[in-house]
Formats: sequence, C-alpha cells, structure tokens
Amino acid sequence: MKIAIIGAGAIGGYVGVKLALAGEDVTFIVRGANLAAIRRDGMRLILEDGTEQVATNVRATDDYREAGQQDIVILATKAHQVQAVAADIGHLFGPSTVVVTMQNGIPFWYFHKTGCRLEGSAVRSVDDQGSLASLIPPERVIGCVVYPASELIAPGVVRHIEGDRFPVGELDGRSSERVKTIAHLFVRAGFKAPILDNIRAEIWLKLWGNLTFNPISGLTHSTLVDICQFPLSRELAASMMREAQEVAGKLGITFRVPLDKRIAGAEKVGHHKTSMLQDIEAGRAPEIDALVGSVAELARLTDTPTPHIDTVYALVKLLARNMATGPARVTLQPA
Repeated sequence: MKIAIIGAGAIGGYVGVKLALAGEDVTFIVRGANLAAIRRDGMRLILEDGTEQVATNVRATDDYREAGQQDIVILATKAHQVQAVAADIGHLFGPSTVVVTMQNGIPFWYFHKTGCRLEGSAVRSVDDQGSLASLIPPERVIGCVVYPASELIAPGVVRHIEGDRFPVGELDGRSSERVKTIAHLFVRAGFKAPILDNIRAEIWLKLWGNLTFNPISGLTHSTLVDICQFPLSRELAASMMREAQEVAGKLGITFRVPLDKRIAGAEKVGHHKTSMLQDIEAGRAPEIDALVGSVAELARLTDTPTPHIDTVYALVKLLARNMATGPARVTLQPA
C-alpha cells in the first residue's frame, strides 16, 4: 500500500523503516537534514541489540503535491506541530485515504464521534484555531496509541529503545475493515496492534503517565526511577494522576490499571529520560499543551479542580517561554 509518513523522528522513522522492510510503498514527508539524509542513505534503524536495519526502498520529499495521493497517512509529528502541516495534508488524500494519528496526549478529534454533550467541540489546547477537524476530517481518522520508546540520534537514524505496541481503533469503536487493514499492516511489519473498541480509554492510560512524569522530569532533570523513588515527587505524580482520573471519569473513562501499578510500571523503566526532558536539554520546544494543558482544559469543561496539574502546567510553560526567548537549552551540569 502507498503510505506517507509525516515526520521521520523517533516514532515516524521507526514505523517507516519497519513498514518499508515489510514491502510497503513508503514516502517520508520531511525537511532539512532528515530529508537530505534519507535521500542519500535511506532510513536507518538501530535495534535494541545493536543490529541495524536500513530501508533504502523509501522516498523522501518536502512537497506534499509531489508525494501525491496515498492509501494511508501516518501523522507522526508531535501534537504542537500538527497545525503547521494540516493545511498541506489534503494533497495526500484520495477518496478513501485513512489518517493514523500518533500524537501523545488528548488529540484534536477527541470530541468527534463521541455522542456526548461536547460532540464536535475543539480541544483548544491542541487546536487553538479550531480548524484541524476541517483540514483533517475525523471521518478519515484512525486513532493510535504509541507505546514504543525510541530516539532520533542523527538525521535519518533512529535508535529503538523498547516496546512494539501500537493499539488502534475507530473513533466510534467499530471494528471496520479499514482498521483491520491498519492492524494487519502493523502486525506484518513486526508490531503488536490490537484493535480497541474504546481508543480514548487507551489514550488516557498512556496520558496518565505522560501528564505527570514528563513535566516533573523536565522541571527537575530527573529520570523515571528518580521521580518514582523520591517520596515527594512520587506523591506529586500520584496527586496529579488522581486529579486526571477524576476528569476522565466525568468523561466516561475508567482505567484498567490501578494507580499504584501505573507508577510501578514507570519505575521499572529505570533511568530513562522522558521525551520532554530530552527536548528541554536539546533546546527544542517541549510538548506541553497536549500532555498537560489539554487535561487542565478538560478539567474546566467538567468543573473538576486540578490544583496540582495546574501548578505543574504553569511552571513548565514558564520554563518553555524562557527557553524560547533565548533561545536556550537547559541541562544539569556537573559542578
């Protein structure tokens, strides 16, 4: 199938290599150094055991019109980058093109096909202009939750750290032929891709950790195990998670994993720097609103107090603003 992957970062590069090596017709929509590297050398993937896989049978372009109509579009940018590509993504659409969204946090389409009182509402934290649903119609969207950890270590080179699970689901919970097709493609490429009848519940389960550990790690320059084993930060994370659980509950979401088990799972990952901490250390704009601001927004919509979430959100937003005025990176240096 013809598959366009928007973004060749940690996740887009990982998925793209695997799909290409499984025989799919993959085009990366990328810019700058990544574009030059992929055109020259293909996309490289370094596996957990140190072995390498290289997909040379891929195309790379920064021109959506040149890429042309696709069967599947995998939107693998970060949430705050979606707005910048949304106006061009339509050039990839044919009559039945499917868009697989791989953003962390609450997605722009969250209130579409829910049937709740907020049906059709925009989530302004991730869609400040309220226009994304017109540019990326929810009717085309298959939701996807990203569990693997990987990192872009050089242009066109991704290192896979752990995980291979990409649950997928229709926004209305149907087990459609197109979601079965997506799941089959992912499985053929070597991933686990269960089809879920409630993709939003899985989004919340992943977000439960990202909402808390990402900003705490970014503010304190601590790894997951550091946060979980220091009593004060562990309790802060738990307090934020309890607030999020109440917000989710008012939206009809129940968590299939107990809070303590979710924290224990993060602790087991060990000395891992979250993506937000990696961005802050590299001087990149951290992904804040989709992970934290969106939950604060949904708390207001559901009249739920979230003092711990609001405080951490304010602090990490201020850090991001200070970084942007530099621009600057923030790292912990030996004395």
